[in-house]
Amino acid sequence: MVAIVVRRAYAGAKTLLALIGAVAVGGLLLLPFHRDGLLRLPGLASEGFFVPSTEVAGQIQARAETPVEREQRAVTEFIAKRYRVSEGAVAGYVAAAYRAGEQHSVDPLLILAVMAVESRYNPVAESIVGAKGLMQVMPKYHLDKLMDHGGEHALLEPEVNIQVGTQILREYQRRFRDTETALQVYAGAFDEPSSQYANKVFAERARLELLRQKAKKQPQSV
Repeated sequence: MVAIVVRRAYAGAKTLLALIGAVAVGGLLLLPFHRDGLLRLPGLASEGFFVPSTEVAGQIQARAETPVEREQRAVTEFIAKRYRVSEGAVAGYVAAAYRAGEQHSVDPLLILAVMAVESRYNPVAESIVGAKGLMQVMPKYHLDKLMDHGGEHALLEPEVNIQVGTQILREYQRRFRDTETALQVYAGAFDEPSSQYANKVFAERARLELLRQKAKKQPQSV
């Protein structure tokens, strides 16, 4: 009986010692983590556990304004102020005039000057004889040109009006080989001896030309 009690006591003591040993070992293993491990967390980020963002925003370089853009801006500001038209709207007319001028080999400033005299930059202007839009195109005489744009109603669209008006002006320039005559014919005033219409257009174009020359002399901006 005593032997049985001794064996049980020995087994219990052995188990207790094993538990104490396990706790001690676990404590030793956890100790570095709770101290050094926690203290080293920021360092671990640099060792690959965490990859912090290191992107640095560089200086954004603004695109330099081209000479043509500078010229168009100067022309736009002048027209908007002189004719009291929205600068945003005028910028669209100016850009369209430069596109049409390049396409049909017509000076864009001449196109803009015609617009000034014809409609004062009113895109929905209509005359008593039926001329429409910025360049006061007479649709009944140019239906062939309007077919590609959807017909007569498209003349009140600034882009279409400028394209068709420029095309007409270029045809007259080629036919008569003289811009003054071409302008007089454009206005339906071929027999008018003083060329009053053409002179008005030339005067307006001269104002715009001064802006063009001034813009060319300005230093490049960004």
